[in-house]
Amino acid sequence: MKYISILCAAALGLSLISSAAMAVEGTLTIVTSYPTDTTGTFKKAFESKYPGLKVEMLKKKTSAGIKYLQETSDNNNSDMFWASAPDAFEVLKDSDLLVKYKSNVSGIPEKVGAFPINDPDGYYLGFAASGYGIMWNTRYLKAKKLLPAKEWADLKKSEYFGHVGMSAPSRSGTTHLTVETLIQGLGWDAGWAEWKAIAGNFKTVTERSFGVPDGVNSGNFGLGVVIDFFGLSSQASGFPVEFVYPTVTTLVPANIALVKNGPNPEAAGAFVDFLLSTQGQELLLDPKIRRLPVNPETYAKAPADFPNPFKDSSIGSAVKFDLALSKNRYNVVNSLFDVMITYRLNDLREATKAIQDAEKALAGQSNAGAKKLITEARALISELPIDEATANDPDFSAIFTKKRKKATDKVAGRQAEVEQKWDEMVKANYAKAKALAEKAKSML
Repeated sequence: MKYISILCAAALGLSLISSAAMAVEGTLTIVTSYPTDTTGTFKKAFESKYPGLKVEMLKKKTSAGIKYLQETSDNNNSDMFWASAPDAFEVLKDSDLLVKYKSNVSGIPEKVGAFPINDPDGYYLGFAASGYGIMWNTRYLKAKKLLPAKEWADLKKSEYFGHVGMSAPSRSGTTHLTVETLIQGLGWDAGWAEWKAIAGNFKTVTERSFGVPDGVNSGNFGLGVVIDFFGLSSQASGFPVEFVYPTVTTLVPANIALVKNGPNPEAAGAFVDFLLSTQGQELLLDPKIRRLPVNPETYAKAPADFPNPFKDSSIGSAVKFDLALSKNRYNVVNSLFDVMITYRLNDLREATKAIQDAEKALAGQSNAGAKKLITEARALISELPIDEATANDPDFSAIFTKKRKKATDKVAGRQAEVEQKWDEMVKANYAKAKALAEKAKSML
C-alpha cells in the first residue's frame, strides 16, 4: 500500500507539473527595446521549454514603448514590458499599467551595488544589471595614434575630435540613463558642461542606440558611449574592441514587468521565472548578449575577465542613482540634450574646434588677453538655459509632452515656446564662442 501511495503521489506530482506546463500556451506578446540577439535567444529557449507557446517580440524604443502601452491601455494586447531603464517602469507604474508579480525563483539578492534589484512595491523585477561606459576600437585607435579614453573627462580632449559617437537620450532609454548618471554624479551645471564638452568631439549622434556599437565595431568612429552589454558582447563576438566603466557611473537593474490586463498572464509569469532561472541567467553570458546576471552563482560560469558587481564593488559605486529624480525630469533632460547637442551639433563642433585650435596656439605662450577670450568661449558653451530647480519642477516638466525625431519636427504650445528660446540662446552662444576663440587665436 505504501508503494502504491508513493506511486500515486508521484503521478499526482507529474500531473500538476504537466498541467502547469500546459497552461503556458497560446501567444505571449512582449514590448521590448532589446536587440534581436537578445530577444531571439530568449524566445528560442523559452519556446523550446513550452512548445505550445508562441512568443512575439514587439520592438519599440523605450520611450515609444511607454507611449504605446499608454495609448493602447483601454484595449491592451500586450503581456509584458522588457527594457533596461528602471525610470521607464516607474512611468508605467505611475500610469497604473503594470501588475504585481512575485517570482518563486530563489538565489536573487535584494541589491546589486547600492540599487534594489526589484521594485520594492513588486511591480517590476530585475533580471540583469547594467552599467554605462566607453567602448573603443583598438585597431582604429592604433591607426590614429590615439590612447584609449577610460574616464569621461578623457573624451573632452582635443585629440578625440571627430572620433566619438553616441545616441540621443530621447531615442534610447539606456542613453538617457547614461546622461542622467553623469549629471547626477557631477552635479547639474558641471554634468551638462561635461556632456557638451564631450559632444563637441562627436562625429555623430546615431539614430538608435545600436548604431553606436555598430559604428565602433566597423571603425566608422573610434569610441562610443554605450551601455555595458554593447561593448562586452561586441568584444565576445570577436570585434577588436574594449570596454571600460568610468569612475563616475552607476549600476542599475534591467527589468521586466507584467502589463495590466495582459491576455496571457500565465505565460508572462513563466517568462519572468525563466529569466531568473539557472538557464535564463546563464543565457545572459551568451557572447551575443553579455549582460550581468543578478544571480551571483551564475558568475562561476562566466569568462575569467567578465565583470562581477557582486565581487567588484567599484563598478558603479560612485553614483547613487536617484530614480525618482531621473523619472521626474526625464523629458526635460531629453529636450535639453536635443536642443543643445543633437540639433545644434554642427554649431557645437565648430565652436569646440575653434577653442581647441586657440588653446593649441596658446600652449607655451603667455597671453592674458587670448586666455581670457578662450575662457569666455568655454563658459558660453557651458551655459544652460535653465537651472536645476526649474528642471526638477513637476509643473515645468509637464509641458514637455512630445519628442522630436529630427530638428524640423514641430512641437506645439508651451513646449515649442520654451525650446525655441533655448535654441536661440544656444545658437547665439555657440556662434559667439567660435568668434571669441578665433579672435584669441588671431592674437597668438
